[in-house]
Amino acid sequence: MPQIAINTSQNVNILFTLASIGDRAVAFFIDTVIKTAYLIILYYIFFYRFNILSVLDLHDPWSVGAVFLILSFPTYIYTLALESLMEGQTIGKKIMKIKVIKIDGYQAGFGDFLIRWIFRLIDIDLTSGIVAVVSVLATKDSQRLGGIASGTAVISLKNNVRISNTILENLSQDYQPTFPQVIAFTDNDMRIIKDNFQKALRTGDGLIIRKLSEKIQSTLNIGHTLQMTDQQLIKTVIRDFNYYTGRDA
Repeated sequence: MPQIAINTSQNVNILFTLASIGDRAVAFFIDTVIKTAYLIILYYIFFYRFNILSVLDLHDPWSVGAVFLILSFPTYIYTLALESLMEGQTIGKKIMKIKVIKIDGYQAGFGDFLIRWIFRLIDIDLTSGIVAVVSVLATKDSQRLGGIASGTAVISLKNNVRISNTILENLSQDYQPTFPQVIAFTDNDMRIIKDNFQKALRTGDGLIIRKLSEKIQSTLNIGHTLQMTDQQLIKTVIRDFNYYTGRDA
């Protein structure tokens, strides 16, 4: 499977597996089924159950059109709303375990999802998805036009190790933390720190360990006069994070 290297806030490249076109197509199909089911249920309730057309002037197409537009509006913004609220996923994407991310390492925001949503008109709606398929197959990072314009890509989460499995540390009952500032880190931040620290230890890469230490000191505003080696500092921060977030095994 093709992969993409994302440069994280710790200036370390992490490889992610790009979502296959098959997974993306199935996710799109699931979302389409959900939107179709919503419309069928809603139209049944309003037009057959309550017969809303009986109170409208059927000779005024604007009134009828406005009602249809209002009722179907959620389907138009479905992707934009869910990707914004679910951090790059719709229900279909969540089921297929794929997600939209920024290729520059930052968290995708509403503006990025908005650009992707606008370009759906060209990628999918007006061309029946042909432009999207061609673009995904032709680009290095499997991006449709909306992904290129927004600087985003769709990755697979299927092969990722669970964060809880990568940041757990065994702590003694009397463990005393040193840096309460570690709560500024997220689970993903700590996974990246620990993964790259362990990799650097295995390969004897002192430069990576030093960079991680410097980044931690800068982020947590820890003074450079600490009586700790870089390795000791990183180990302590990982353990403190487990202590304060309740992830002691």
